[in-house]
Amino acid sequence: MTDGVDYTWQQATNLAGKRVLLTGCASGIGRATATVYAQAGAVVFGGDVNVDAGESAMAEIRQAGGQAQFVPLDLMKPESIDTFVDTVKQKAGGTVDIVASVAGVDIIKPFIKNDPNDWNIIINVNYVGAVRMIHRLLPSLIEAGQGGKLVTVASDAGRVGSSGETFYAGSKGAIIAFTKSLARELARYRINCNCVAPGPTSTPLFHSTAQPKLAEALVNAIPFRRLARPSEIAHSIVFLSSPAADFITGQVFSVSGGLTMHG
Repeated sequence: MTDGVDYTWQQATNLAGKRVLLTGCASGIGRATATVYAQAGAVVFGGDVNVDAGESAMAEIRQAGGQAQFVPLDLMKPESIDTFVDTVKQKAGGTVDIVASVAGVDIIKPFIKNDPNDWNIIINVNYVGAVRMIHRLLPSLIEAGQGGKLVTVASDAGRVGSSGETFYAGSKGAIIAFTKSLARELARYRINCNCVAPGPTSTPLFHSTAQPKLAEALVNAIPFRRLARPSEIAHSIVFLSSPAADFITGQVFSVSGGLTMHG
């Protein structure tokens, strides 16, 4: 968007031709976000460690008339991250316009029962892997000189804490601080950096990690009395990737049904 030029809502939310690098495309919020990007006209390059589900998700987008390609990605392995970024850059013609770091993992148990393997998985997928991926990609994005949008996905656990998710909350707090700091560094290049912080969301990850009593307690604590749908988180991510969000950077956008509302 050019200074002094007003756009209609349709123009400001149109991502036709924009190239998107997205992690976590195989399921949950990542899969829903890839779909919404494609519906907005973007070309999606989705990565995930689950190859079969990732391929299926991208094929589903293509069958619906969208543009999407799958590229394998294991955020636990630095060489996989480097190969993923390099492959996406090659397929996208040099760089991308939008980065959506959505992939995440959670292990729910009291902190005293954590072990170092839990920490290793959580910190590498939720923070270190995402940081490495962004660091590898940024030079091409800056060199292109066309600005860009970068959206990370944290969690409201990283904003307010969450019992049974202490180390997970720490990893999400780290990605929030990283995104805010990066927003300051990259503003000179017209690259917007924002973070979406979902509350409890009905995803395969949530249902595989949360015990039924915990899930029920969370639903009862949410003012809307339900979990978020993945698509509701996806729309927030895509909004922050659009020209409609050109003057928004360094922000944490909570999507929690009011669970964590505060002044």
